[in-house]
Amino acid sequence: MMTGHKRQRGERADRPLYVQVEAWGPLACFTRPELKVERVSYPTMTPSAARGLLEAILWKPEIAYRIERIEQLKPVQWTTFRRNEVNNSVITKKTYEDLRANSGYRYDVAEDRGQRVTVALRDVAYRIHATINATDRCTAPLPKYRDQFDRRLQRGACFEQPHFGCREFAAFFGPRGSAEGAGAVTPADPAGIPPIDEIGLMLHHIEYLPKGQERYHWFRARLERGVLHVPDRPLDAAQADGMPGAEGRASAEGAA
Repeated sequence: MMTGHKRQRGERADRPLYVQVEAWGPLACFTRPELKVERVSYPTMTPSAARGLLEAILWKPEIAYRIERIEQLKPVQWTTFRRNEVNNSVITKKTYEDLRANSGYRYDVAEDRGQRVTVALRDVAYRIHATINATDRCTAPLPKYRDQFDRRLQRGACFEQPHFGCREFAAFFGPRGSAEGAGAVTPADPAGIPPIDEIGLMLHHIEYLPKGQERYHWFRARLERGVLHVPDRPLDAAQADGMPGAEGRASAEGAA
């Protein structure tokens, strides 16, 4: 399908292409799934959060990102605070339409409000290493999308403001070297990163099944000198027994 197009930079039109992005910000919370009530962050960025950040810069159905590794550019610093949050939210289009159809319905935020503790990270900076891969909807040479991504990265363009776990924790981004250029990283920061840090199970990807079902796949995460390597294949379901969604469950839309 890609033959007939002019190849750029001598690259194969269908070979995954490498991209790097640096991201930094004052707060981050990559919530651990084992804790149901309070928000407690992993000590580093997760692959799913990194994928979301790249998709905020450039998303197209013709391409998909695969996260290879995530570098920590600063040592882990924790912070804790308590926030007012609503206990329920409108998560499906069907629920939203049902609410709009019932003109007499009134939602009182004050009555539904609760306090939740958040154990988050502060002053974070990461370097994301990923590849751009073609999906079955890709009809153009893959370098076209990589070049488009690079141009948007250089300009700071994005479809929405990237964030670190929660939308209010804004992430700033740029090409390699921009975190240090912005003053977010200093030459002394790598000295504070421990050599090994076991993290436990982390989400690898979500498999979308027929009839609104989805299955979560996990991998055993480990920081080696501040680098999280993401394996090609997740753990078998038996090895992730007890983790949410490992057995397959209905998605939010499917449960509606």
